[in-house]
Amino acid sequence: MVTKLVIENLKHRPIRTTLTVVAIAIQVTLVLTIVGLSRGLIEASRSRTRGTGADIMIRPPGTSVIGMTYAPMSEALIDFIQKQPHVALATGVLVHPVGGLDTIQGIDYDSFTRMSGGLRFLEGGPFQQDRDILVDEYFARQKQLKPGSKVTLGNVEWTVRGIVESGKLSRTFVQLRVLQELTANPGRVSAIYVKADDPRNVQTLVNQLKQQLPGYQIYSIEEFVSLVSVENIPGLNPFITVIVGLAVVFGFIVVFLAMYTAVLERTREIGILKALGASPPYVLGMLLRETVLLALAGSLLGIGLSFLTRWLIMALVPASLPVVNVPDWWWRAALISLAAAVLGAVYPGLKAARQDAIEALAYE
Repeated sequence: MVTKLVIENLKHRPIRTTLTVVAIAIQVTLVLTIVGLSRGLIEASRSRTRGTGADIMIRPPGTSVIGMTYAPMSEALIDFIQKQPHVALATGVLVHPVGGLDTIQGIDYDSFTRMSGGLRFLEGGPFQQDRDILVDEYFARQKQLKPGSKVTLGNVEWTVRGIVESGKLSRTFVQLRVLQELTANPGRVSAIYVKADDPRNVQTLVNQLKQQLPGYQIYSIEEFVSLVSVENIPGLNPFITVIVGLAVVFGFIVVFLAMYTAVLERTREIGILKALGASPPYVLGMLLRETVLLALAGSLLGIGLSFLTRWLIMALVPASLPVVNVPDWWWRAALISLAAAVLGAVYPGLKAARQDAIEALAYE
């Protein structure tokens, strides 16, 4: 009986019900999209790091897992490392920021090709001129590029020579020597990737290099990618917490206004129910059931909208903002919306439950 009454009340006010459900859906979509973006960036970074084909990464002293000083290591270290026991191949890369999260990676094409198994060209081919650039398929789609196109990165105009399959180190590649000259970093690299002669010798080689190069950040690739997480990216975890908090506040305000308006609109109805013997807990329970139904409907709609936002982001900016679906967060986002909705309905519900039946019947 109560459930039927609740459903009929919601159907009787379709515009307000729809707007409330959509508002709750927006907060769910916001939470899922932010978490999906964070996880997408991390998973893309891990995938590209594994795509180098290296077993070990060497980074400059004093760098964090995520942060990097862009060219603090001498290129001469590559020759030194190459001569160490159990080293099959070593190659250096230079990272240069070009705005936001985007970077250009300078590579030695021959050694990088041997280490990674080679870039797989979808269109075009390898470098031909100094100002040539190779871009991956997502970057090309986002910037609408094809072989022969011009693109400006880092205040330099480059010619797209080839479009490659994504998943190996970076989204953009230029020749190491050229990038060193353009950034005034001759003979310097940002990181060195090392391939062991046998996977069984990786840990031995890591220990050996740590003794030879004290102070340098030396990780096996698997160890490094395990450290790339939300917790280790400065500011990301607090950012997600703030977004979730804002979503709770947003949901609270929306449901509070909707339920407070509903109580005012239904003052006479509540008076009739109380005159017929409805107790305060009965009235409060009826309003809370409405809130729960609204929150559940909004959560389901929000989960559906998160697929739409992912599609839009991946269609418009696939290189800059990779997004993944996060099914493990669906129930969390739903609980967040439900908690915010219930909090927003408590005061209007108590107000309705405490209404005097005679005053409510006289309400105009």
